[in-house]
Amino acid sequence: MTSLLIPHTQHLWLFSLMVLGIIALPGMDMAYVMASALAGGRRMGFAAVAGIVAGGVVHVAMAMLGVGLLLTLYPLAYQVLLGVGALYIAWIGWSVWRGAAALGEIGTTQPLGWSQTFWRGALSCLMNPKAYVFMVAIFPQFVRAEYGPLPLQAVLMGLIIASIQVAVYGSFAWGAGGVQQWLRANPVMQVRIGRGVGVLLILGAVWTAAGLF
Repeated sequence: MTSLLIPHTQHLWLFSLMVLGIIALPGMDMAYVMASALAGGRRMGFAAVAGIVAGGVVHVAMAMLGVGLLLTLYPLAYQVLLGVGALYIAWIGWSVWRGAAALGEIGTTQPLGWSQTFWRGALSCLMNPKAYVFMVAIFPQFVRAEYGPLPLQAVLMGLIIASIQVAVYGSFAWGAGGVQQWLRANPVMQVRIGRGVGVLLILGAVWTAAGLF
């Protein structure tokens, strides 16, 4: 059925490989998923994944509407967006670092709720400069009028992105959530891992901010 609506689908394999390569690279979204799973178990890890997937859907919609291109035409707006994103990610990283000592007592502290974790995940994805670079520089190369209806292309490519996000980030959420039980008996190691995730987020924010100068 899809092949009847979209005559050319070979390019979607290359698109999928490029998306997999970008998502598999360690970054802010991955660090946030791990932090959420370590603090609240698999349920919170999957809440973070769901938020990131929702943010990815918004990215696809923005790309199709040309918002990504608009940001490149107005560099100041793009820089402001990256600056706000860097500050937000740095704040999350600092919060993780500051709360790392309390992670040794998971189960006695109250973790973030599902909705809070979801929305933070969505914002983390929306503020991720790597996603904007991908949507501006790479995404448009795979959208062609001769490939079929543009809305259908956007849906298919959005589904590809969401599926890979669920597969990659979901595996980290599952693994980190399982490790949480072991870490309860190893509070020192849990603090070290928590601080390591916090440092990763802060370094990601610094890298983003460095690109503004």
